[in-house]
Amino acid sequence: MSGKIITIMLGCALLTTTVQAKEHPGKEQILKDGYQGPKTCEVCHPGKAKEFLGTVHWKHASKADHVDNLNHKEEHGMKNRIYTMCNGNDIVNNLKEIPPNAAGKTKFSGCNTCHPGDHTIDVGSTGPEAEQSIDCLICHSTKYDFRKRKIVKDDKGNVVMTQDRSTEAAANIGRPSIKNCMVCHEAAGGGALVKRGFSMTKEADVHVSKGIICVDCHQAKNHKIPTGRDPNNWASDGIYMTCVGECHSEKPHKDAGINKHTAKIACQTCHIPRTGGAFSKDFTKWEKMSNGFYEPSTLKREVNETAPVYAWYNLTVSNTPHFIGPKGSRTDGKSKIYPFKLFQGKAYYNKKDGQLLSMDFAPPMATGDTLAGVASAAKILGIKDYEPVPGWQTIYFGSNHQVAPKGKALGCANCHSVNGVLNLKELGYSAKEVEKLTTPEIYFEKLLKLQQENE
Repeated sequence: MSGKIITIMLGCALLTTTVQAKEHPGKEQILKDGYQGPKTCEVCHPGKAKEFLGTVHWKHASKADHVDNLNHKEEHGMKNRIYTMCNGNDIVNNLKEIPPNAAGKTKFSGCNTCHPGDHTIDVGSTGPEAEQSIDCLICHSTKYDFRKRKIVKDDKGNVVMTQDRSTEAAANIGRPSIKNCMVCHEAAGGGALVKRGFSMTKEADVHVSKGIICVDCHQAKNHKIPTGRDPNNWASDGIYMTCVGECHSEKPHKDAGINKHTAKIACQTCHIPRTGGAFSKDFTKWEKMSNGFYEPSTLKREVNETAPVYAWYNLTVSNTPHFIGPKGSRTDGKSKIYPFKLFQGKAYYNKKDGQLLSMDFAPPMATGDTLAGVASAAKILGIKDYEPVPGWQTIYFGSNHQVAPKGKALGCANCHSVNGVLNLKELGYSAKEVEKLTTPEIYFEKLLKLQQENE
């Protein structure tokens, strides 16, 4: 979901976390009659299932008018887009049984394991059957048994996703917790912390350390959830968040000099100085794992291990086969400098038209044969004229979580020094301007005064 961050004050945290949760008013009836899925919820919440089918969590796609080189009349997202963090989508890598590996073992896999349905219908489907397949409790139950959510074959031989529809799960309804959200969002991209490289723990994010949870900031209305902005996250519910709001003002600092920076510097730039997760993948070469199946070769780092890259961003996106990243400049009057996690992925391109080819993960996961995966995906998508050749794609991921404590935020000398974190030349500053901006003359007296006050 796209990229601005909300940074929350302790006062807001106290308001949202000290109120005791009320017992769900339908608990007694659920304990008496059991839980029959969304139709049980709709006794008190009529129309909510149909409403949910119109959200990005269900459709895995939306219009993306801010992204270049797309048909803006159509919807785009995890359902149908192809890029090198995943190299597949819900269409190509629908839930399926992987063919037997060399040891004769098989397993289930698919890109849409996080889709909140049971997979008896397709991602984005509508109608009564789709409404009743929604997994309401995976978000709303405080006692959801995530071990019960797994891929299996049903009696008809269809690959489906089971749900915890137990009476215990349904009788314990509450605000979605960090766990409810992160069971999907933390594992995106093929494993824990791979895609975005942030962890919602007290140690990793100052907001969590104050007792704030995801839905304190991402407050849904009619199941539509506001998000930040991110060059790589195209699909959204069309509601965007900013740092400025009920918790922070446009002048959040006591120091007027620092407040002047907010006109050109995004909050995240100073307050999220580190990132992590996968920084490179190779879908043309898969490695054999200890379980006998194959996975794409991946280079990754731990949370807080990687320094971001910085670029001007006006909230629109450059999208080409070899690059997905922020558009903007120092002079357009709209951009600010933001931090990004830089990712580079290798995959197959079509030599005939230069477009990125998708991959069906079933063949390479079983045998390591990546070209068989490309051929299978091409057949699914109806692509007949293609010649696969390896190539690289660079992607800029937004850094919007993992906010550091105040004492670990970037300070004057982190940027205004010869070896500072900002590449001022690449950001559009002349040699003369760079020389001026990196002299201690700018900040020396201020930092000296602070140092003396703390001695």
